Amino acid sequence: MEFHAHVTAVLFGPSGHAAFALGDGTARFETGEVVQAHPDAAVLAAAPHPSGHGVITGGDDGRLVWSRAAEPPVELAAVAGGWIDAVATSAESGLIAFASGKRVEALDARDPLFRRAFPHERSVAGLAFDPKGRKLACATYGGATVWFARIADQKPQRFNWAGSHIGVAWSPDARFLITAMQENMLHGWRVADAKDMRMSGYAAKPRSIAFLSGGRLMATSGAEGAVVWPFRGANGPMGEQAAEVGHLEGTLVTCVAATPNGARLAAGTNAGRVWFADVDGNRLAEVRAEGAAVSALAITPDGRRLAWGDEDGNADVVDL
Repeated sequence: MEFHAHVTAVLFGPSGHAAFALGDGTARFETGEVVQAHPDAAVLAAAPHPSGHGVITGGDDGRLVWSRAAEPPVELAAVAGGWIDAVATSAESGLIAFASGKRVEALDARDPLFRRAFPHERSVAGLAFDPKGRKLACATYGGATVWFARIADQKPQRFNWAGSHIGVAWSPDARFLITAMQENMLHGWRVADAKDMRMSGYAAKPRSIAFLSGGRLMATSGAEGAVVWPFRGANGPMGEQAAEVGHLEGTLVTCVAATPNGARLAAGTNAGRVWFADVDGNRLAEVRAEGAAVSALAITPDGRRLAWGDEDGNADVVDL
């Protein structure tokens, strides 16, 4: 596929077909449909709709849009004079969250009247719902905040660490909260007692995070191979050493994707390489040898299909 626009995100729907969100403001589907979600604007963030049908996108036009194949786009929210550059959704709770500067809001896909606002003192760069979709974590300067996603007028739980935090993820058991930082490192907290941990030594900013093997492992970008941290036991990665998969000197992994309950891990690099591996069996297979830097990557939960997109607008979906 040649889209001729930066691929911001790629997602798989319940049918196993891929959807691509692009820098030209379109949502494009593997089945051929094109939706003009953000005319004359770029898609900055994307997430699957909680129903599993279509994709939610945030753009630099300040609009939050739901796009489905062969359907007109639906505007869900708009921010005057701002960008929507972080989006998160939860199939479990049906909630949709978006961030624009210091402003974070949550919507309910099943209730058009529901709306919650979560104010911050600094801009929010990343969002993530916990596995049950009840809590919303926000990455911001100085750490992360956690809110009950349906409750109005509350004080958030704060997880503090100096510096700019640009992405956030929950472990699948919700016991750990991990942030990507503007520095070449991750930071994490054990949610129960806020005990924190540094995960450093990266060559670049580790912007992409994926859990696999039932939450026992966490893979990230930011090195010459995919960095894999153990999350076994009560302390998770605290005091543990990371391993590296698919190391290739002179390149950097830019994206990772994994099967949540399986051992299949995929990665894309700044040199256009795309590969997948069976972490348990230590087997690696190359999907693409080189090209423009990989900017988006996804794998189906069963590990049977892989989709990728790059900065030049090239993309593909392959059966593994």
